[in-house]
Amino acid sequence: MTTTVLAAGDHFVLPRLLTEELRAAAPETPLDVRELTLPWPHAPFGPVAEVDEASGTEDALIEALRGARVCVTQLAPLTERVLRACPDLELFCISRGGPVNANLAAATRHGVAVSYAPGRNATATAEHTLALLLAAARGLGDVHTDLKRGTWRGDYYDYDACGIEIEGCVVGLVGFGAIGSRVARVLVAMGARVLVHDPYVPAEALAGLAEQVTLEELLRRSRIVSLHARVTDETRGMIGRAQLAAMPRGSVLVNCARGALIDYDAVCDALDSGHLAGAGFDVFPAEPVPAGARLLSTPGVVLTPHIAGGSRQVAHKAARIVAAEVSRFLDGKPLAHCANPEVLAA
Repeated sequence: MTTTVLAAGDHFVLPRLLTEELRAAAPETPLDVRELTLPWPHAPFGPVAEVDEASGTEDALIEALRGARVCVTQLAPLTERVLRACPDLELFCISRGGPVNANLAAATRHGVAVSYAPGRNATATAEHTLALLLAAARGLGDVHTDLKRGTWRGDYYDYDACGIEIEGCVVGLVGFGAIGSRVARVLVAMGARVLVHDPYVPAEALAGLAEQVTLEELLRRSRIVSLHARVTDETRGMIGRAQLAAMPRGSVLVNCARGALIDYDAVCDALDSGHLAGAGFDVFPAEPVPAGARLLSTPGVVLTPHIAGGSRQVAHKAARIVAAEVSRFLDGKPLAHCANPEVLAA
């Protein structure tokens, strides 16, 4: 029997990549693969009905899903309305690190299994973190801007204007998951001493690589601090004025995790006062960053527009992970990354 699958890609995880990986993962299974292209990133993602960080419309998805048993996507919105309108749907595979664009409670009620793709962009985000960390530590943002404007400033060789090296530096990582652990390995290879604050990481994972400390001790001892934590009630706003004041003068702060972890107004004050020597940010409290935001004019900051997880390899990995889940599902095997396993148990 032929299984109808919707490959709802976008301009990053392309529909054709999803289709290619589906056919490669299940070469013996008759598949009718339809393709839908969602507008992201040409149009920002955002809330769609009751789900967050989604792209496209419920109407377009409902039309494309008619008769489909499986959907593979990065950002399509799985809402109560979509679920009610698509009774044939059994599996919804999201090629992201978490299923934020799915109403899990509604999916469970409708008997639809939802899977996701943890770790798909860990390498890309770790590498981007290191790029921002190095750029912020050496003040490359301001240097680059000056030179592009035609200004060659020799005074960047002044002692007080010089950046810092990684070798011999104490670097603190808040979070030691798939991304933080990769960053740590590179930093240690560069000669840094790495401190970690992560109450969930087992001691053996840090052995010979990093030292587990409290957040207070990490901030006090680290010349460079990089954030790799999820946003929870515990971590939201975890770096504010008091935490910045606890860092040594001339420190560097990097965030490629989530904008809600930091009080950015306090960061701008710390940069203006010279307490922070530099900062590198890929994530912000509001995205896109509003025109006139202080971060855009504060010196010492290197900024990128939430692209840390964007590499061509990530798009292929994302498609490969969800295609493998579809293959398992069609073969009657357990899913590797199911967000609502009670559906499968039932």
